[in-house]
Parts: sequence; structure tokens; C-alpha cells
Amino acid sequence: MDAIDSHRKKFERELSAGTVSLVLLAVLARSPEPLYGYQIAKQLERDGDGVLIGKQSALYPVLRNLCAAGLLDSEVEPSVTGPPRRYYRATDLGRAVLREWEAAWSATRTFVDTVIEGHTP
Repeated sequence: MDAIDSHRKKFERELSAGTVSLVLLAVLARSPEPLYGYQIAKQLERDGDGVLIGKQSALYPVLRNLCAAGLLDSEVEPSVTGPPRRYYRATDLGRAVLREWEAAWSATRTFVDTVIEGHTP
């Protein structure tokens, strides 16, 4: 791995760490039904085209933190094909917080794009 690739990967990891909560909350708020971790990871993999760098196991601490903050509810259900699964769904508070986070993300994205494109903010 060359130096440029190394710097890109480091930047992607840092950027991903700052956006995972937003993305997880958005996926769950828009889902018509509760989802378990593997389903969430597969959706992120499919929709994100590899943008979110990391392992599926890295999602679980973020999901637990979102639950502890009252933004998600979870419940464990038995599975006939393996161990029990924990399903997650957004709470009403989670949906309200998501709207605020989306506004903050939009403002941040606009600012960053403006700077990168060389326009005066």
C-alpha cells in the first residue's frame, strides 16, 4: 500500500466513524419493519457501494449507543435458523433527532462542497 492509498483509507475510516450513527438511524427510521444487524449491514453494503469502511461487528456498539440514547428500540426474537436475533427500530425521538442530524449534515456538506470547489462560503 502506498502513502496516498494509506492516507485515503485513514480519511475514509475517520469520515465513516463520524457518519455511522446518522446512517444507521436513517436506515432504521425509513424501514417499514425492524431490522437485525446483518440486514442493516447488507443494506449499507448494497446502498453504500463500499463507502462505509468497517466490519459488521463495528455496527453493534453504535446500535447499542443509539438504544441507550433512546433513539432506537430493540427486542430479541428467536430464530429457527440460528441464534436469537436482536431487531432494531427507530423511536419517535430517533425520528425527530434524525431530522436535526439531516439538517446539520446538509449544512456541513454544503460548506465542505463550497470550500472544496473554491467558492467563498
